[in-house]
Amino acid sequence: MVDGSAGEGGGQVLRTALTLSILTGRAVEVREIRAGRPKPGLRPQHLAAVMAAAAICGAEVEGAELGSRRLRFVPRGPARPGVYAFDVAEIAGRGSAGAVGLVLQTVLLPLALSNGPSRLTLRGGTHVPWAPSVDYLQAVFLPAAARMGVRAEVELVAWGFYPVGGGEVQVRIEGRSGDPLEPLRLVERGEVRRVWGRGVASNLPAHIAQRMANRAHNLLMAAWAGAEYRSSVAPSIQIEALRVRGAGPGAAVFLFAEYEHVVAGFSSYGRKGLPSEQVAAAACDDLLTHHRAGAPADPHLADQLVLPMAVASGTSQVATSAITDHLLTNLAVVRAFLSVQAQVEGEQGRPGIITILGSAYD
Repeated sequence: MVDGSAGEGGGQVLRTALTLSILTGRAVEVREIRAGRPKPGLRPQHLAAVMAAAAICGAEVEGAELGSRRLRFVPRGPARPGVYAFDVAEIAGRGSAGAVGLVLQTVLLPLALSNGPSRLTLRGGTHVPWAPSVDYLQAVFLPAAARMGVRAEVELVAWGFYPVGGGEVQVRIEGRSGDPLEPLRLVERGEVRRVWGRGVASNLPAHIAQRMANRAHNLLMAAWAGAEYRSSVAPSIQIEALRVRGAGPGAAVFLFAEYEHVVAGFSSYGRKGLPSEQVAAAACDDLLTHHRAGAPADPHLADQLVLPMAVASGTSQVATSAITDHLLTNLAVVRAFLSVQAQVEGEQGRPGIITILGSAYD
């Protein structure tokens, strides 16, 4: 039994438990799902993740309904490669901007370790707060996972911002036919080569995207011209403005810092009444805070690499600019399933190093 309210108590507990249940073939019961959240229980994106996980392994499921705080998941075999389509809004029975990136992360490893290729169509929110955007998956997570042997590509077909959603992605995953993932060592990042990104406005005036892009560019240029970074080589900084069409309005800034050995990603989303310049400043602050820490993996990447590190064969080590509660919670769920030796050096909220001796999902 997994306590869904433990640690940060969000949907990641459920998603990690589902992934590991499929990989190990062990039934799992998750209770008190998101108990401490304003709207506890399964929300549309969590239910979509459950249904996607069940579909790829023929699982028997109890409690798979919106608002449910208890779920029992019994896989009936390993992940089956194939062609799948999952629509968060359709599963929810109403409109939803549930994040397709979180649904993908639930089924990615089981399908990547299966015995054949898979093709997924995912519909819902492609760019929503508190979830990896399609841009982040493409530029940060999937390249890092590829170093461990995960072969996957994500193509954005339609933009879907919160709260309307309506986006779509196409995903291609190449199976490894049971071969375990390779360990990852990511403790040095090297020099920063370039910083790029974009200010994006969906169904909004073009000047909003331009103001976000201009502000981000000016703040980053000023930072590298300042005394703090003057002794280092300034990177190329390119921030574009992009106006897109989607099912609903939305605005965001997506920034990426490319170092010799890794890419770090940061985002900030607009909302009604929040000036475009503040949206850009928030993303810039996160990027510069990460850069000053000197570590290769941004906090979100470190969290997302815990699971592949745990199921790899051998010892993986990742240094991050901040140890998060999310990471520690994810690691606790992994320990409940697998006989892994894991060590976290550093305090929560500070830079640290995660070392995991993978179990090859025993």
